[in-house]
Amino acid sequence: MSATRSISTGIRDCPRLIRFTLKAPTNVEVEFANGSQYNLPAEFLRVFSPAVDSKIRSIGGEKVIYGRRYVGLMSAEPVGNYGVRLLFDDLHKTGIYTWDYFYHLGSNKFTLMRSYINTLRKHGLTRDPRAKK
Repeated sequence: MSATRSISTGIRDCPRLIRFTLKAPTNVEVEFANGSQYNLPAEFLRVFSPAVDSKIRSIGGEKVIYGRRYVGLMSAEPVGNYGVRLLFDDLHKTGIYTWDYFYHLGSNKFTLMRSYINTLRKHGLTRDPRAKK
């Protein structure tokens, strides 16, 4: 049994998704009925996965995903008519990305990424994967 976490996006009336394009391995493009278009890189989607088990490191109670700069997207599987499950090349595949969540990520992309990078710096971590031993 897999667990999921609920993410409140604060979006009450998310515009209708009119286009979803997987540009494997680098990104996903989404377009909404209100004209909003977002290009969401694989690293960004992996770091902000809605799945509970997204290989998170807990540092002082803060959840931090790191070392995913070069993660790639392999596929997208439809889930009902409300979202997709993305499969990454690090084999993460448990998160279901709803259309509302894509809208939230796109609308807040720069703020979220800046916060992510600041969190990594705060803990002495990096976006780059660990060197192989």
